[in-house]
Amino acid sequence: MRISEINRKTAETDIRLVLNIDGAGKSEIDSGAGFLDHMLTLFAKHAGYDLQVTCKGDTQVDYHHTAEDIGIALGTAFYNALGDKRGIVRYGDIILPMDETLIMAAVDISGRDYASITLDIPTAKVGDFDTELCEEFFLAFVREAKLTLHVKQLAGKNAHHIIEGTFKAVARALGAATKIDGDRKNEIPSTKGVL
Repeated sequence: MRISEINRKTAETDIRLVLNIDGAGKSEIDSGAGFLDHMLTLFAKHAGYDLQVTCKGDTQVDYHHTAEDIGIALGTAFYNALGDKRGIVRYGDIILPMDETLIMAAVDISGRDYASITLDIPTAKVGDFDTELCEEFFLAFVREAKLTLHVKQLAGKNAHHIIEGTFKAVARALGAATKIDGDRKNEIPSTKGVL
């Protein structure tokens, strides 16, 4: 089983996170930010990962440290759970519709961190959640997960749908990329022999 547990404590957040890449999409999320809880629940479901997250953060200030630090913890857990990446498909992509919104996401579990995120979110907040934190979350995740992520909004003007579509699309792409390739389950998917 590809499982990792992260305990990360700073002056701003105290996080416990458990990720099971070979899960069934089950989640228990308590980040202190309701909208982020919803996005992480969607992420787990659409990736097919089991995810447990508890975070006590300085939410009296805002949700920035909570979103960024959970991204860091999730990226670290993802990297650790994959180990040497033997047998994975490596690449995943999707164009995901959500009502009027259309999001493209593509990933390469390459061992190199790079993110290109092009979203045009029309409002500064969804509820009490700053919409700019969607990008901050994924930038933190990508840095620690050491993967390449491209996300592009192709259509849509509803902030909630854009962010929700992004979390679902990234999850679906990651779920496809981390599947075990039955024909090559003992191989590392690189001519270098390492990722």
